[in-house]
Amino acid sequence: MKRFEHIIERACDHQGGHSYLEEMMPTVRSTRALVQTKDNRWLAQMTRCVFQAGFVWRVVNHKWDGFEEVFFGFPPEKIVMLSPDQIDRFAQNPRIIRNRQKVVGVQANAQFILDITQEHGSFGKFISRWPAHDLIGLFALMKKRGSRLGGMTGQRVLRNMGKDTFILTGDVVRCLQHSGLDIGNNPSSKRELGLIQNTFNDWHEETELPYSHISRICALSL
Repeated sequence: MKRFEHIIERACDHQGGHSYLEEMMPTVRSTRALVQTKDNRWLAQMTRCVFQAGFVWRVVNHKWDGFEEVFFGFPPEKIVMLSPDQIDRFAQNPRIIRNRQKVVGVQANAQFILDITQEHGSFGKFISRWPAHDLIGLFALMKKRGSRLGGMTGQRVLRNMGKDTFILTGDVVRCLQHSGLDIGNNPSSKRELGLIQNTFNDWHEETELPYSHISRICALSL
């Protein structure tokens, strides 16, 4: 594998220098900030990312105030109490994106958050304590226990909320391939995901940069 310093150099060349590269780095929130994030904000972000998946993001963003109002600000304990009739009405509300399966998923993710909160005190506390050297394990858990949180959707939820995480975009995967990693274009096997996690761990140890910054620099290096 290439040393990450070479990838940084390539990214700087593409983006106009180190100072410009630094300005493009995502925000990593502190453990305390993650712990203090209320469960309704996690559900809101899950909902936003799920509805953006496979759709035009700007449409979801334009309607987002409507989402917040229709779902009462996303309190999980209230969302899980919605009746099937209420779900049907929500799914037909023009103030949001009218996709019944995704609306049902909001309720499923509310239950996911409540289950984690019961087990760990709060969803934010659970996420904050998950070690960065096993992000692949966290992605798998979100896919298994959440609704529509597999692939980049769950990864984007974590990144948007400030968890230090990489995202396996096409550019990041290509950067890993160019650096010598033996993975396919859509890595999903246990072997491939293990190789990816180990590579990020090595680069983190080499640079002491956050995983999210390493991920973004990979994407900007192409």
